Amino acid sequence: MTDSTPKTKYELVCGMEVHAELKTKSKMFCGCKNDPFGAEKPNIYTCPTCLGMPGGLPVANKTAIEWTIKLGLALGCKINLFSKFDRKNYFYPDLPKAYQISQYDIPFCYEGVVETSEGPVRITRIHLEEDTGKLQHKTVDGKKVSLIDYNRSSVPLIEIVTEPDIKSAKQAKEYGKALRQVMRYLDIADCDMEQGGMRLEANISIRPEGQEELPDYKVEVKNINSFRFVEQAIAYEMERHDELLEAGETPAQETRGWNPNKSETFSQRTKEDTEDYRYFPDPDLPPIRFTQKRIDELAAEIPELPKAKAARWEKEFGIESKYAEQLTAERPYAEWLETVFAIAEKPNAVANAIVNKKVTVSEGEDPTAVAKKVADLSKTDDVDTSELVAAITKIKEANADAVEKYQNGDTKVVGFFIGQVMRVLGKKVDPNVLRTTLMKELKK
Repeated sequence: MTDSTPKTKYELVCGMEVHAELKTKSKMFCGCKNDPFGAEKPNIYTCPTCLGMPGGLPVANKTAIEWTIKLGLALGCKINLFSKFDRKNYFYPDLPKAYQISQYDIPFCYEGVVETSEGPVRITRIHLEEDTGKLQHKTVDGKKVSLIDYNRSSVPLIEIVTEPDIKSAKQAKEYGKALRQVMRYLDIADCDMEQGGMRLEANISIRPEGQEELPDYKVEVKNINSFRFVEQAIAYEMERHDELLEAGETPAQETRGWNPNKSETFSQRTKEDTEDYRYFPDPDLPPIRFTQKRIDELAAEIPELPKAKAARWEKEFGIESKYAEQLTAERPYAEWLETVFAIAEKPNAVANAIVNKKVTVSEGEDPTAVAKKVADLSKTDDVDTSELVAAITKIKEANADAVEKYQNGDTKVVGFFIGQVMRVLGKKVDPNVLRTTLMKELKK
């Protein structure tokens, strides 16, 4: 007998942790060059401090701290005027000190928000820490070995943690993209995901629709380097959890990885609790105090962000929001376009032409030349009314069935007639004149 009981409908409960490397000139706690991806050899940008050797004392990178605060301000966060660094203790080969300098209970930024099409995603905290070294698994002389490159060790790493507000895999992807866009606008991080300059982690669980309490478990999928992959990983986990819960099992609280080749997650280790890290204030780094005046100065340095720019373009230049959203994606390009719109006779026509690829433009091109390209698109030939009517009459006679369709209410054939008239005339006719004349003649 088949069980006809309907399956429980579940909804996603998801929070994210996003790590991004800041592009300061030097590392977070020492003077070594911060360029892990451009280094010619492993372990050349290292010193006793970032290698965790005895006697190496850390000194905090002021620029990295101020950039973290700028990001917090850009995302509407509150700023702690008093903050500190803590030691997060755990042993792993890519962590030479056996602890990571991070922040625990007093992060630089807290309580912000990122708006998405599916609702706001609240930012719990933004804190600053040091990145780890990079493990490389290779075969040397026929033996499988793990090598460690410490060029990345102690690179400034910003971490943005959200509340469990994400309701769908699609929203997680949108949130990640919005976050990357803001960091690029601030010019504090390249967010090169392929190289690991930005990594996504999702804390995933599901609950019956309508339930308000948080589930009693969560699974963290770590170190995802693609927005598409994070969307796929969340969707995969939702389905996996659904099957387990329907079978009467609770998904194990664990850390998992994402295998893009198999399009599935895999277990890595059981999830640690906060107590396992034994946080305590770093005794080598003094607490940090800011004045409200300095915070206000940092706020004044924040550039106009994409949504604000798009809204201003709509008001100032008449740019439709559907175009502005695409054209404000990257700050340098948007700032160049601003000069184009400022001199263009019809800025929205320029935006339309660029988005719909009616003209080819390149960043840095002379704005006057771009405006002229678009203006040339709208130039039309002078066509005598009698010449236009003659062409329409000829096409009507050759397509009596299409004329009948139009007269019976099928307006879709208008596009066909417009194309035929343009072909017969071999000229660019003013579209308004053409459409008006055509509609008049088709009714006869």
